[in-house]
Amino acid sequence: MTSSDGFCKSSYSGNAEACVEVATASMTTAVRDSQHPDRGHLLFSSTEWRAFLHEVKHDQL
Repeated sequence: MTSSDGFCKSSYSGNAEACVEVATASMTTAVRDSQHPDRGHLLFSSTEWRAFLHEVKHDQL
């Protein structure tokens, strides 16, 4: 599901209210709290985001 501002929740979230939303652009990824989207977001470079996903996928966090 994608919201009007480009952020979306993971399909793995189900109906959970306490999760994060992600929006991607060509060179950056933004992450925000789904319960407080008006409080801003964290911005990661594409390199940082790929490294984070690699760590998560390989249980290295």
